[in-house]
Amino acid sequence: MNVKVLETTSPDKSSPVRLLPPLEMGDRLTRIEFERRYAAMPPDKKAELIEGVVFMPSPVRYSHGKPHAYILGWLTQYCAFTPQIELADNATVRLDADNEVQPDVLLRFVEEAGGQSTISADDYVEGTPELIIEIAASSVSYDLYDKLPVYRRNGVKEYVVWQVYDQKIDWFVLEEGQYVPLRLDADGIIHSRNFPGLALAVVPLLQGDMAAVLTTLQKAMNGDAHKQFVSQLSAQ
Repeated sequence: MNVKVLETTSPDKSSPVRLLPPLEMGDRLTRIEFERRYAAMPPDKKAELIEGVVFMPSPVRYSHGKPHAYILGWLTQYCAFTPQIELADNATVRLDADNEVQPDVLLRFVEEAGGQSTISADDYVEGTPELIIEIAASSVSYDLYDKLPVYRRNGVKEYVVWQVYDQKIDWFVLEEGQYVPLRLDADGIIHSRNFPGLALAVVPLLQGDMAAVLTTLQKAMNGDAHKQFVSQLSAQ
């Protein structure tokens, strides 16, 4: 790739000062170079590095922001009653040498509870969160194509994609190195494999009925599986 490096002069006009070129969609960069250029961009710009290629999502529409808020509300209630679990919104994740992503939502075990990820000295997530959720426009989104194999290869245990325009939620769980979809139970609920008590009433969520979503979650958290999970985490 031919990159044009911009130059100007230092304040004393004695020597040229090299400026970083801006990130552009499709740039092919190392993660180190990606971070250098990203740090020089305006703070309202979002970019991700996926398999060494720069992706720059469009500005966030209301149709994305609203379901995003629903997911945060659902997970915030779960985290409030589950120790050793942390929730993050749009946090940068350094997965590997070619992938630095910024998922809509992530849920992770802290290190003391055997979590796969750590928080770096410069305040980024390093390693693999246990659960990642992306809000996608539709089934053709790069969340279901470019990101999915990256998350699978790096060992994200559960990956959820809410396809807004298709009114569909896919919840994948990692089994023997492959993602397989979790199915609804007889009551139309999906239950997390790795976070006992984390239950999602899919149809109410798609309809925006957060009262029903949170009632379902609270019922699951009152069950024996979640109580035992909390006891185990508290002991650690």
